[in-house]
Amino acid sequence: MNGIIRSGEPGYRQCATTLMDTTDPEITFDDQGVSSWVRYYREVVLPRWSPAGNPAAFAALIRRIKEDGKNKDYDCALGLSGGVDSSYLAHIAKREGLRPLIVHTDAGWNSDIAVRNIEKIVKTCGFDLFTVVIDWDEMADLQRAFLRAGVPDQDIPQDHVIFAAFYGLAAKHRIKWVLSGHNFACESVLPPAWGYDAMDWRHMLAIHRKHGERPLGTFPRMSRARFGLEYTLLRGIRVVKPLNLLPYVKADAMRTLEREFDWQYYGGKHFESRWTRFFQGWWLPTRYGYDKRLAHLSSLILCGQITRAEALQEMRQTPYTEAMMQEDRDLILKKLGMARDEWEKLLAAPLHGHDEYAQALGMAKLMSAGQRMLRRAGFLK
Repeated sequence: MNGIIRSGEPGYRQCATTLMDTTDPEITFDDQGVSSWVRYYREVVLPRWSPAGNPAAFAALIRRIKEDGKNKDYDCALGLSGGVDSSYLAHIAKREGLRPLIVHTDAGWNSDIAVRNIEKIVKTCGFDLFTVVIDWDEMADLQRAFLRAGVPDQDIPQDHVIFAAFYGLAAKHRIKWVLSGHNFACESVLPPAWGYDAMDWRHMLAIHRKHGERPLGTFPRMSRARFGLEYTLLRGIRVVKPLNLLPYVKADAMRTLEREFDWQYYGGKHFESRWTRFFQGWWLPTRYGYDKRLAHLSSLILCGQITRAEALQEMRQTPYTEAMMQEDRDLILKKLGMARDEWEKLLAAPLHGHDEYAQALGMAKLMSAGQRMLRRAGFLK
């Protein structure tokens, strides 16, 4: 279906510098066996970012946020999942004297560890926490629809509602600055073929119309057009990524969080969500042949936070055990109200690509071009 070549199959190759391999169908290699991801990092990422950070730009950003937030209840908004990046960003916000509105979207899949992490950080920092609770019947119906559609990126419904609820609440409180925990240190590598745009509402609606069973009456909605036109242009919201302006080292950040907040690690990137833990730990590698650990570890290799040998050793570990898989699967079936026989049929059903359902690709390309213009004008960082 997707042109990937797994380990052990004819034609399989792995990058000599990173861990990326031919499970990325678009990867290429030079004569030395170095993959196109290394070239991408050198030619696209490094001209925009330095692992050492940019102290002057960071200080200027903090000053600007404080100036624009004078006489307001909040000077910025921050989405908090309980994971490493967003938790450390909350720590930075407190350290720098910012007054963020903390937003958490409860889509029904929070792990107990994530909930405790959020509570500890908010209490210690003295921040206001707004939790947006999504209608569970609608959320479950959309997730069942995606499973029946057989497309790879089963995280789209959860990611979409997190974006939509977060930006909607920021706009409601007239907050100009939105802090994102996304960063090049941990996330510079991610093959486009391994996922799809979570803000393509047309795509989501097409899948739901074919496989859903109930209206999505209250489900928060977002699109690239709405984000670009309403939130960015009309409301003046600016999305910034402060961790890209700091010498952000994931291992150091985790130690800081443990020391300052008694924060607890949950075992893997994005494993703070029980749904994402199952999706990335079992569903994607088993059903589709994608192991996102390759991308996460390759990002850390490229910025010098771990060696390739250390990354290979980590790949030999089993962060997601068979017992965890069965526990998560049983929880998912129970919460989604799916019978075991339907689940077995899903596992035996043909795989499908996202391109088999309607997409808003033209609008996405147009809005991407617009975002590049806004970034050059200083509206986006």
